Amino acid sequence: MAFQTEYEFVLPRGYVDEEGTLHRRGVMRLATAADEILPMRDPRVQSNPSYLSIILLARVITKLGDLHMIDTRTVEGLFTADLAYLQSLYRQVNEGDGTMLKACCPKCDHDFEVDMSFQTMTSGA
Repeated sequence: MAFQTEYEFVLPRGYVDEEGTLHRRGVMRLATAADEILPMRDPRVQSNPSYLSIILLARVITKLGDLHMIDTRTVEGLFTADLAYLQSLYRQVNEGDGTMLKACCPKCDHDFEVDMSFQTMTSGA
């Protein structure tokens, strides 16, 4: 199983561009440390901490319909239902919510799921 770094989504309402075209399908990538840290220097975040989510989403949304570029103006133009959806998706993919793996007990063959959220792998040295 390959490590997933991009996640497709469909907005509940959709973004309407200047020409009136509706864009609903998009792709969000995993955030990096820089995505979380660099916006803190932005004057818009310093004067209004709520603006951080706008900048974060503009950095990690790599595709939205046929748009050539996604920037803060694009995210500002989203309907509130779509903004809430994307904020939730961001938390889910970056904070590890719902990272369940199927497992099988080697002794009794019982199938079960293990929540791997925020767990670290260690190597046997």
